[in-house]
Amino acid sequence: MSRTLQAPVTVAFDYTRSTGPVLGRFLTGLRDGVVVAGRTSDGEIVVPPPEYDPVTHAQLDDFVEVAAEGSVVSWTWVPEPVKGQPLDRPFAFALVLLDGATRTLLHALDVPTPDAVSTGMRVRVRWAGERVGAITDIACFEPADGSAAGAGGAGGAGGTEPLAVPDPVTGVITPVSLDYVYAASPEESAFYRGLAEGRIVGQRCPSCGKVYVPPRAACPTDGTPTTDEVEVSHSGTVTTFCIVNVPFLGQRITPPYVSAYVLLDGADIAVLHLILDIPADQVRMGMRVKAVWKPREEWGTTIENISHFAPTGEPDADFDSYRHHL
Repeated sequence: MSRTLQAPVTVAFDYTRSTGPVLGRFLTGLRDGVVVAGRTSDGEIVVPPPEYDPVTHAQLDDFVEVAAEGSVVSWTWVPEPVKGQPLDRPFAFALVLLDGATRTLLHALDVPTPDAVSTGMRVRVRWAGERVGAITDIACFEPADGSAAGAGGAGGAGGTEPLAVPDPVTGVITPVSLDYVYAASPEESAFYRGLAEGRIVGQRCPSCGKVYVPPRAACPTDGTPTTDEVEVSHSGTVTTFCIVNVPFLGQRITPPYVSAYVLLDGADIAVLHLILDIPADQVRMGMRVKAVWKPREEWGTTIENISHFAPTGEPDADFDSYRHHL
């Protein structure tokens, strides 16, 4: 058996930002099937329009509609697309100079092989089937002669006039995620294997005697390597907590609920977990709680084997017993 454990981890969130009047104008144009550029004080026609003029630093307010067709200025081949890229098959990233613009736009070009793309070739926008006011409203570029590799043609309303009074795009939501493999230390691996057996295991510093849960390879107080494996209690004391009232993406519990630090009996570091089986407004510092485990058939090597913590019904702990652990 390997001494250490590894597991794939995905960290993800939705990044939300307001667009402002400049990028909002550009994204509104994409939603309506037109490409809007900005004219700078030195006469450049830039796609997307910059929010501020690079020469005068004033907010850009001169907008120009350019064509949805242009020429490839330079390109690079992507033989193995990764998650989140515009196409799920080999393609080219290309700098395209749209007719009417003086600066290039970077986007995907859907061609079957590197031999099918060349500097100077004519390309056109392939609009997404459903447009929402995002750069992905341009699904990709394709050869202007229609010899693209992918399914679907230009689609949408490319080249049409924008709405007389468009409903402006004022915000965008961009999903952001990072996939990686987390390799646990030997001490952490012992902790996770303990959870798979229904035990909560920490490490003790031989110098100061403190017990750390989850375990550390070295004591953060004096730097001494930890040596002794210690099994701690499934019960403990709430030290600090917060009431979560706001819903968010991926939330598994309907607010309000409590996330709290619990100082397990026998440990010197509090662990963060949920407090349930009690109204959120009744959770308090010093409250005694115990681990509530999921059914054994659902256990893995994860802290989620513990569903949550719930009140024990014992009297609250004296403040002096946990004041150094806040």
